[in-house]
Amino acid sequence: MSTLKYIILSMRPKQWTKNLIIFMAFAFSAGQFWKPQDLAQAADKLAPLILAFVIFCLLSGSVYLTNDLFDLEKDRLHPQKRYRPLPSERLKKSQAIGALIFLLVISFVLSFSISSTFALVGAIYYGTMLIYSLWLKHFVIIDVFTIASGFILRAVAGAVAIDVPVSPWLYLCTILGSLFLGFNKRRHELVLLNDNAQNHRRSLEHYTPQLLDELIAVVTPSTVIAYSLYTFSAENLPQNRAMMLTIPFVLYGVFRYLYLVHVKNEGGSPEEVLLKDSPLLINIGLWLITAMTILIMYR
Repeated sequence: MSTLKYIILSMRPKQWTKNLIIFMAFAFSAGQFWKPQDLAQAADKLAPLILAFVIFCLLSGSVYLTNDLFDLEKDRLHPQKRYRPLPSERLKKSQAIGALIFLLVISFVLSFSISSTFALVGAIYYGTMLIYSLWLKHFVIIDVFTIASGFILRAVAGAVAIDVPVSPWLYLCTILGSLFLGFNKRRHELVLLNDNAQNHRRSLEHYTPQLLDELIAVVTPSTVIAYSLYTFSAENLPQNRAMMLTIPFVLYGVFRYLYLVHVKNEGGSPEEVLLKDSPLLINIGLWLITAMTILIMYR
């Protein structure tokens, strides 16, 4: 049981909240699942989505295990990372390798149970994140774009899982939203670590607070505008443009996150911010309730 515990800890379960993006395909889909008479069909679509979420939790956990295995000696010298299960030797290297092989095999067996296309998306995701961990994370700007590609692949996986066309709005809002989170994370790391920033992450030596503020200033309004255009331009939404009522929730969410980054010095771990900040959680809940109500009432 202790070995299983350390394997799960090495898979970074807090990071699994990122995989919730898989369910966005359901919301951005053609809208037919939101009609009251089609709720039974909607329930049937949730089963492969839940399985897809579980698969991507296993895949993303595999990436972290792989990364820990490659960085084992370096992590043992790190003041914080040395307490992780592998560097601290609470989890043996052989056990981690065995767990990694098992996770990858079970992930792709389950992936093919959804579809071969879904399995291909999962393989591309794992390969991309592995290349990021080993190489691309050292390149300025490309590092954040690679992270954004991971979110896009999650969104595509959700669409493939329920066999619906991938909305261009899903692509656009996902990449802009993930760039927003990524650049804010880099800013938090840079400001927090100061002179030790490049020792934590090599690409940080090429970033400056001024550059990141400029990048965030570009991405932030682009994200809000893209979502706003979606609410009254997407063909699958109610023609009375009632979805525009959800724009204030997105605005508040963006403003709240910027407040947490600039005033509270948070944002280094977006998933922890999501889990710990009550106003942000309540806002997301209200956005979901409002959006679902509109889609059910006006479809």
